[in-house]
Amino acid sequence: MFKVFYSRPENFALYIVENKATIRQTAKHFNYSKSLVHNDVSNKLKLINFNLYIEAKRVLDKNFKERHIRGGESTKSKFATGK
Repeated sequence: MFKVFYSRPENFALYIVENKATIRQTAKHFNYSKSLVHNDVSNKLKLINFNLYIEAKRVLDKNFKERHIRGGESTKSKFATGK
């Protein structure tokens, strides 16, 4: 069997698409900074694999639109536990 090696931006994007992950979750998973993950997925991936870029962008756009909901839930649980 052949093992396929992807570039770093492709690995980030595949993780985002498969797990519907955020930039923060992806950065934590791969142990890289958020800015590096964002730059790779937003800029470099477009030149390497445009179709994968489109898929990842869809997930990230959805995450961006839902960000305020997750923030509200986090704040609600924070005040409910008193921490």
